[in-house]
Amino acid sequence: MATGEPAVIKDETTDIVDPVCPVIPLGERVDCFPDAGASKLGCLQRGCCWSPLDERNAPWCFFSTNHGYSVVREEKPNSYSLSALLKRKAAPSLFGEDIEELTFHADMQTVNRLRFKISDAHKKRFEVPHEHIKPPFNTYPVCSNTTTLSSSHPPRTHTHRFDTTMGPLVFADQYLQLSARLPSHNIYGLGEHVHQNYRHDTNWRTWPIFTRDSFPNGGTHNLYGHYPYFLCLEDESGKSFGVFLMNSNAMEVTLQPAPAVTYRTIGGVLDFYILLGDTPEQVVHEFLELIGKPMIPPYWSLGFQLSRWDYGSLDEVKKTVERNRAVDLPYDIQYTDIDYMEDKKDFTYDEVNFKDLPQFADYMHEKGQKYILILDPAIAISRRINGPYEAYDRGTQKNAWVTEADGITPLVGEVWPGVAVFPDYTNPSCKEWWTDEYVRLSKEIKHDALWIDMNEVSNFMKGSIKGCDDNNLNYPPFTPSILDGVLYSKTLCMDSKQTWGNHYDVHSLYGYAMVLATKDALERVFEGNRSLMLTRSSFPGVGKYSGHWLGDNAANWNDIKWAIPGMLEFGLFGIPYIGADICGFFDDVSEELCRRWMQVGAFYPFSRNHNAQHYKPQDPAVFGADSLLLNTSKHYLNIRYTLLPYLYTLFYKAHTTGDTVVRPVMHEFYSDSNTWTVDRQFLWGKHLLITPVLDPGVERIQAYVPDAVWFDYETEERMTFRKQQVEMYLPADKLGLHIRGGAILPIQRPAVTTVYSRLNPMGLIVALDDNNRAAGELFWDDGDSRGILTKSDGVSVYVCVYVRVYVCVCLDLNLTLGQNYTVRWDQVRDPVPETQRFDCYPEPDSDETKCRARGCIWGTSTNEGVPWCYYPEDYGYTATTVIEQPSGWSFDITRNAGLRSSGRPESPDINSLRVEIKYHSADLLQFKIFDPTNKRFEVPVPLNVPSTPETDETKRLYIVHVKKQPFGIQVIRKSTGTLIWDSALPGFTFSDLFIQVSTRLSSDYVYGFGETEHASYKHDLNYHTWGMFTKDQPPGYKMNGYGVHPFYMGLETTADAHGVLLLNSNAMDVTFQPTPALTYRTLGGILDFYIVMGPTPELVVEEYTALIGRPVLPAYWSLGFQLCRYGYANDTEIADLYREMRAAGIPYDVQYADVDYMERQLDFVLDSQFQGLPALVDHMRGEGMRFIFILDPAIGANETTPYSAFDRGVEDDVFIKWPKELSNDIVWGKVWPDFPGVVVNESVDWDTQVEIYRSFAAFPDFFMNRTATWWHREISDFYTKTMKFDGLWIDMNEPSSFVHGTVGEKCLGPPVYDNPPYMPPLESRHRGLNHKTLCMNSQQHLSDGTPVKHYDVHNLYGWSHTKPTYDALLSVTGKRGIVVTRSTYPSSGKWAGHWLGDNNSSWDQLYKSIIGMMEFSLFGFSYTGADICGFFNPAQYEMCLRWTQLGAFYPYSRNHNGKFNPVSNLPPLLPYLPTHYLPN
Repeated sequence: MATGEPAVIKDETTDIVDPVCPVIPLGERVDCFPDAGASKLGCLQRGCCWSPLDERNAPWCFFSTNHGYSVVREEKPNSYSLSALLKRKAAPSLFGEDIEELTFHADMQTVNRLRFKISDAHKKRFEVPHEHIKPPFNTYPVCSNTTTLSSSHPPRTHTHRFDTTMGPLVFADQYLQLSARLPSHNIYGLGEHVHQNYRHDTNWRTWPIFTRDSFPNGGTHNLYGHYPYFLCLEDESGKSFGVFLMNSNAMEVTLQPAPAVTYRTIGGVLDFYILLGDTPEQVVHEFLELIGKPMIPPYWSLGFQLSRWDYGSLDEVKKTVERNRAVDLPYDIQYTDIDYMEDKKDFTYDEVNFKDLPQFADYMHEKGQKYILILDPAIAISRRINGPYEAYDRGTQKNAWVTEADGITPLVGEVWPGVAVFPDYTNPSCKEWWTDEYVRLSKEIKHDALWIDMNEVSNFMKGSIKGCDDNNLNYPPFTPSILDGVLYSKTLCMDSKQTWGNHYDVHSLYGYAMVLATKDALERVFEGNRSLMLTRSSFPGVGKYSGHWLGDNAANWNDIKWAIPGMLEFGLFGIPYIGADICGFFDDVSEELCRRWMQVGAFYPFSRNHNAQHYKPQDPAVFGADSLLLNTSKHYLNIRYTLLPYLYTLFYKAHTTGDTVVRPVMHEFYSDSNTWTVDRQFLWGKHLLITPVLDPGVERIQAYVPDAVWFDYETEERMTFRKQQVEMYLPADKLGLHIRGGAILPIQRPAVTTVYSRLNPMGLIVALDDNNRAAGELFWDDGDSRGILTKSDGVSVYVCVYVRVYVCVCLDLNLTLGQNYTVRWDQVRDPVPETQRFDCYPEPDSDETKCRARGCIWGTSTNEGVPWCYYPEDYGYTATTVIEQPSGWSFDITRNAGLRSSGRPESPDINSLRVEIKYHSADLLQFKIFDPTNKRFEVPVPLNVPSTPETDETKRLYIVHVKKQPFGIQVIRKSTGTLIWDSALPGFTFSDLFIQVSTRLSSDYVYGFGETEHASYKHDLNYHTWGMFTKDQPPGYKMNGYGVHPFYMGLETTADAHGVLLLNSNAMDVTFQPTPALTYRTLGGILDFYIVMGPTPELVVEEYTALIGRPVLPAYWSLGFQLCRYGYANDTEIADLYREMRAAGIPYDVQYADVDYMERQLDFVLDSQFQGLPALVDHMRGEGMRFIFILDPAIGANETTPYSAFDRGVEDDVFIKWPKELSNDIVWGKVWPDFPGVVVNESVDWDTQVEIYRSFAAFPDFFMNRTATWWHREISDFYTKTMKFDGLWIDMNEPSSFVHGTVGEKCLGPPVYDNPPYMPPLESRHRGLNHKTLCMNSQQHLSDGTPVKHYDVHNLYGWSHTKPTYDALLSVTGKRGIVVTRSTYPSSGKWAGHWLGDNNSSWDQLYKSIIGMMEFSLFGFSYTGADICGFFNPAQYEMCLRWTQLGAFYPYSRNHNGKFNPVSNLPPLLPYLPTHYLPN
């Protein structure tokens, strides 16, 4: 806080210091003499560099390198914050009282927000007591230069955005300066001023910031608001950032050609926020997240408004109202200015000229109109005409006034009511007084909203009626270049006192504090109604509660132009409810100017015609009932009222996400540098371009047409130009109004007020983009209730159409809230585009007859992959009685009448289904479709969903809409409007054994689905189908592999990301097509989808693993290198390997034993050739090694001597059997266990080996609790009685069998389950689902005893095997260890890692291993890897060398190869293994 008292250093020397002058470009000079009177002597006395020029813009006196601060101590307590102690360099002072030691603190508050603050290290200074800004939890890294103060940000690129190394930091008690180099000249913001252009001129322009009652006449002086905030667009990429200095003291900001910015403020601290975004609009979101998102105004406040200062009487007000009513002007609100008051005293009214004012609101309400009155802050100290001025008296009793420097005596000035005092709105007692007086006023004069003015704060005296004392607050050492050059000019003395501090510090917060007090008063008076506040003075955060107008402009052609940059800037500042006084406040307006201003003003968010005392009336009707001005005003106001549903939706988006309403063209088309300076046109949101005429005598103007499809709003003609300057013909009654292709604009038949228009039917304007698509959004509520956004009756309606017409206008639509609608135009019905076809006959034997038998359309194509048989548009279901609840939806759907059977007689269609949609959290939703009358199988995998739903719509990242016909669910990202799921597509089928659903994708960027070998991480969407069904199948192109993961991550065109899980465990496939779209086909169960909203890819994974379970934390030792081989002959071979590895010095932590260690591959039985293995394992473990052995699920059953694993399993009834109605026998298979007493001849073919050598095997049903108990006992006995181990490797658990279905290959029960009516494109699909596994009619039992077919749970076998194994390992060893499993399903990663299976020693398997690992990271498996050097086939040396290099960085780093292959020769690869162990 600046106190005027001596600070740490007081340097008054006049000795000249020899400056060290940098050799820098002229544009990088930082002014060392910002005050008047620069001279060579004065410059050198400041220790600065003197270099005069032939121009005065650039500084002749600029800083040397002698100045600034150095870092003497730095602390980085964590990765997201940094602190430092700064010490001032020895250098002369500019203005005295420099502070010797400063603290610097930086923290990365969010991924896109850096805050850094510099303050006095030893003394507290004034800081802005902001109502909204609170520091969030910090999680993101920050860095700083340790020799000069600088800041950098998260490494999205290497661009320096705010480089403070270009100039010295100056920090004195009453002079703080900081300069920063910027990456571009595209600078927008700073205020409040009149900026004649939206993009700043960086040619040495200085802008003062200090709230002031002044005329916005085009000069560079300070105006009503205080906004030390700017946005910088870096380049055509759209990358942008914002810089906000949280400081309320008087200041100035200089922009210079480097480009660079210099701040000079005279108090407080330097508290900067750097806000990052991929687009300018995202930076606005970030800024409003910081300061508070804007209020949503009442619907009626979007109507047209009339006002003037000094109607003179209520009769004159009513004459104005009546003449505008008489001409049917759309017109909602009438104002009265201070002339309604008695002698301009707040909380009074003129009982002579405005005697009927208490009833005026009723008069307005009778015609659906509203009344707003004004209040100023200054309170007269004089009496009223007929008695005391009680408002003043009560305020005095409350000590409500700003005081003089003594803190006791009220400061007295003069404003409209004469000699007056000024409320201190920072004082709680004052706020109580203000609310109480407003309540009293509202009881006396009914009105609908409040306009507050003169709150800069304005005073007609200089400081006070006593003047101001001579001290460092009223006359600081440096005064920024403010209007008049004196801080207290037309306001209060700077040493006056308020509760928040000296007026010197809080002056620019006066309007902000008044807004906070008025917010409380409005809430008290209007309670449940939203009402409205309009303020002249503002500070960042005011938009959370109030709108703003651009002040007391004049009726001239400059001011109509300059209003557009002003509105665009207040969009940046978080006040979208913004406008200028239409037709000008001061001066008499010409008909032409007022006509053009009414045209453009019809598209101001705050649309009010307002003029001043003594000037001619300028309301539209006064120009005559047949006047061109009135007619064009009505025309464009009717268009405004038609589009109010769209405008209101934009305000909803502003309120919930921070979107701009009036939007710079640059925000939408930043990649086109021509748009960076467009400021004579503006947008409403994304979709409506307004091009007004802003010059006299002009009917042809030059306008810029951005790079999109555009349609003339009035003629519906498509523009033939784009991305170029064009000449527009806009005669006297026209302005340019164009709809962007891709828009659906909600509309409503207009009326003369919003009360009446809201009763009219609604409609849509649909304009197609280049891809013949359009989308739009509508928010609708009662338009007036406070808090409506959190109530269940707040409704969002999303409408999306895909039609092949240019513009469609749909009128008189009686839309029902909460419903979804598709617009379909059959006037000219083009054939379905090939990319919009959805396959009706995915089986391989399609022909036209079979196609038409399914009721589908046949059409050939020359393009590979395009379906020839495809669904008609109405194929699917219809939703009935769709009602959204706060927590989601529940409704029924019915198969469309007239549809033929889906064409698979063994799989009858289910005609009636139930749909449930649940809003689990802000970033998680679920939708489930099932048969409500006949229970179907549902996946028994528990998920982590919140116990209570997220019922607050404002917190959810998504909007869900239901399309009735054909039924579909649409999920939209609220912040961008991106449609991320849209199943409102033809072909939805739900039959007993075949379910199909398609969805559009938000982009071509899709990742995931497995387990299948993919040639690239990003999916190819050119008609590829991938089967999913767990199988013992080595990796191969389009071969379904060991696990099933019906999860994908999609990137959106906005750089957001989301994830989708289908919780279904039946055999299935997914087809991609270039629409882009995705089709699921599954053979049973239900549809149970979960969507996580991200919005970043990493957040998608975080949210997905929060749902399914976080990945297991592996034991530290398991991150070491590991060796394994199928084919060790005996324990000596393992001992020799261990000795050689140790001797070679190869890092090596874990040794495995494959099935070789078992007697005839029997689980838990040690082979005679491995009798020394337990001792070897003990020895290895004693030297720090770890040992893992393998267990397969299949248990041999033909032993001639007791085999406890089988015998106790039979006794405990743990094995999979047939259903009792078919047989009471175990379902026998064959896997690795051999018959007793045989010697296997491995030279014979495989099928013969299986037939003559392999014993029968039984498969444990791991769903059952008793099976888990049995498994735990067998593992425990092996650990305690046979051999120690540290981890377990479970394999063959797809489950794999070497016979098809069962021994003898005669599956019992209905054959339709082994050979279903639709067979996905699986490996050996012609052999059926039981190929290399169990019969599908085999029966298993869930943990609760429910019997289920293996058909439904086959894909869950490995999942059910994993948890009992993990539990047994923890219990038996008492250590964390690690389980590695081959077969997986979502949530398996909670208990185990995974390797990518039995790969080949080939180069393609080397690079595909990277894809596989990345996919399993998506699936919730952090501990993954591939068999280094390959499992099958001999490994080439070079390939193994390269694979070892890569494998050193697999999370799960194991060299494993197969039987009959040479052992991988590891010692020569030694240099590449230790890198796995190097610390990060």
